[in-house]
Amino acid sequence: MSKRLGSFIILGLILLFTYMGYDYLHYRSKNAVSDAAFIKSDNISMVGFKVGGKVIEMKKNENEAVRKGELLALIDPVDFITTKEKLIHSIKSLEKSIEAMRLKKIRLEKSLELRRQIAGTDIEILNKEKASLRYTIEAAKTRLKKLDKDVERFEKMLEQKLIASTDYESVKTNRDALADEIEAMEKKYEVLSANRSKVQKAYQLSIVDIHRIKEIEKQIEAQVEQLKAQTKSLEAIENKIGYTKLYAPFDGIVAKKLFDAPHVVEKGSPVYAIADLKTLYCEVLLSEKKLHGVEPGNDVTIKVDAVKGKEYHGKVESIAPTSASTFSLVPRDIASGEFTKLDQRFVVRITLDTIEGLRAGMGATVAIERN
Repeated sequence: MSKRLGSFIILGLILLFTYMGYDYLHYRSKNAVSDAAFIKSDNISMVGFKVGGKVIEMKKNENEAVRKGELLALIDPVDFITTKEKLIHSIKSLEKSIEAMRLKKIRLEKSLELRRQIAGTDIEILNKEKASLRYTIEAAKTRLKKLDKDVERFEKMLEQKLIASTDYESVKTNRDALADEIEAMEKKYEVLSANRSKVQKAYQLSIVDIHRIKEIEKQIEAQVEQLKAQTKSLEAIENKIGYTKLYAPFDGIVAKKLFDAPHVVEKGSPVYAIADLKTLYCEVLLSEKKLHGVEPGNDVTIKVDAVKGKEYHGKVESIAPTSASTFSLVPRDIASGEFTKLDQRFVVRITLDTIEGLRAGMGATVAIERN
């Protein structure tokens, strides 16, 4: 009886193991199975400041949830604020200097124009006076020539006692008076010429003011360029002040906090690692021997090591066009003729129906249904 029972048990075990072997082989033939799978995220970002400085406050700790735009950390902005205040003061000084030079230029231009008008008017008046006086002098000289002849004629007549001496004296007196008058007019003409020369020189000296105006214009242009440069510097320093606050780039979880405050950092140094759990997916390194029948859209069953007793489901999203070793930093060298064939693995990306309970980096086992 015991022998028969033992035979039944052995037979049962053989059938059980045979079924299990068949089931295992059947399962493996219908599914591409691999335990080289991991849960990953498309959006794991190392965030850091766009400026360097002393971090005075860290707002978040590891594993804390963050919202997009939430303040994560703060750099002491006092140095940037001091620089900004100096720039503002310098910009105001430049603006006042430019305004003062523009007013000075306007005053010089008005003064120059006024002096030109006055000089032009004075020259015109003096030219007219000189022309009138020259005409009078020439007319007087003509009369003087006639009187000179009269004096000569009267003198001969006086010698012949044809006229009285008083007649002669009268003519000579008129001639001498006219000569004195002509001499006075000549002197006045010389004075008018001298005055015109002075006015002409004053008019020509206005060229100096023209040069001064041009110099002021150059100074204004230089300071305007300087003002533009300092305005750009002010914009840059205001941006830097804004950069002293580090904000979360998206909703997620703090995966890593790299230091505690206070701490001096350089521009671009990582401060936090933020993971976006909404973009989780499964990535599997699938052997080339198991790729047959695996295509985008195939159903996938995933078992995650860290989540016991639960199966996740998804679909094949894509299959890498090249093996994982294609871009290896140390590629295989077959130039010598020696070659060892290795099983190549291809990256298969799987979308997940749900991400509940999952974290980036978790290990998993996947079974991809073959077509």
